[in-house]
Amino acid sequence: MSETISINSKLRHEELTKQILGAAIEVHRILGPGLMESAYEECLCHELNLHGLHFERQITVPVVYKGVKLDCGYKLDLLVEDIVILELKCVERITCVHEAQLLTYMKLLSKPVGFIINFNVSVLRAGIVRKVL
Repeated sequence: MSETISINSKLRHEELTKQILGAAIEVHRILGPGLMESAYEECLCHELNLHGLHFERQITVPVVYKGVKLDCGYKLDLLVEDIVILELKCVERITCVHEAQLLTYMKLLSKPVGFIINFNVSVLRAGIVRKVL
C-alpha cells in the first residue's frame, strides 16, 4: 500500500511541475528575455493564480545552527503548493552556486522538488534546472 502512495505522490508532483513549467513558459512566451527578475515573478504569480495553484512569495529560509533557527537573510522566490521551490533568475547563465543555493533551500525546508528558472534565455527550456531530493 505504501508503494501506491509513493507512486501517486510522484505522479502528483509530476503533474504539478508540468503546470508550473507551463505557466513559466507562457510568461516567457509573452514577455521574452530582458526584464528584471521582479517582473517575471509578478507575472508568474499571476499565471499560477490562473492555474489555480497556491503559492507563497519571498519565503524566509532559516538556517538552523546548533538547534537554533537563525534568520540570515535568505529568501526563496516562490513555494508552490508547499512542495515545489522556484528560484527565478535573469542571468547570463546558471552557475553551480545557483544550483547549490536551490539544493540548500530544499534541504533546509525539506521540500522534494525545486527549479531554477532563468528567464534571460531565448528559449525557456534552456534556462530550466530541476532538482529532486
